[in-house]
Amino acid sequence: MPGSVIAAQLYTVRDFTKTPADIVATMKKVAAIGYQAVQLSALGPTDPAELRRVCDGEGLRICATHIGFEQMRDNPQAVIDLHQTYGCPYAGIGGLPGSYRNAEGFARFAREASEVARRLAQGGLKFVYHNHSFELERFGARTGLQILYEDSDPSVFLSEIDTYWVQHGGGSPAAWIRRLKGRAPCLHLKDMTNKGGQQLMAEVGEGNLDWPDILAAAREAGTEWYIVEQDTCQRDPFESLALSLRNLRAMGLR
Repeated sequence: MPGSVIAAQLYTVRDFTKTPADIVATMKKVAAIGYQAVQLSALGPTDPAELRRVCDGEGLRICATHIGFEQMRDNPQAVIDLHQTYGCPYAGIGGLPGSYRNAEGFARFAREASEVARRLAQGGLKFVYHNHSFELERFGARTGLQILYEDSDPSVFLSEIDTYWVQHGGGSPAAWIRRLKGRAPCLHLKDMTNKGGQQLMAEVGEGNLDWPDILAAAREAGTEWYIVEQDTCQRDPFESLALSLRNLRAMGLR
């Protein structure tokens, strides 16, 4: 898959990124595992320029972030400046603010976020939306996720489809990736397994998702960043990151 890069979502190892020293040690571990990039999320206090220096020193690109929508809306220039410091092209939100989680709210967010995304784009920054499963709730003929992407500006409102959460909501990850062709630069990869009748998050390739179809869809959609995330791990989270990376490489992703 030419041009693709596998990244680690640092939310996976959030218990190990609480202090500057923790962050340095974690970046070294992530790089040693073999990752080439990271997505910033759930970090403790750290100086942005120093964080960039640490990542550069370990050969890790900062491909995306998760930051609050309010920050993007209320101070877009500060967000642009921060991402320029990081050398990071994508600003993402980790979830829809609670006040928008109804039929009218999804449509309102699509409009408001599109305007915010246009302001970010003026500074060279691209907006991506990360979903959970609540967006698969139906409001009449459409799900919340449909409303978000159908009512937003496709040129600036881009996606960060989360494979686990789409499946959790009853959707098809591959179908959604294909549906968003040209709007799917970032993709969150996590697997789903079942234990005792309970759905659990699993390392990529260790669960039941259809990875050949998901990765084929991502290739068709023009995905650039394949970002491994596991909110909850059944083993040491660094081991989980390593296992997902090995399995993705065995599937032909580099």
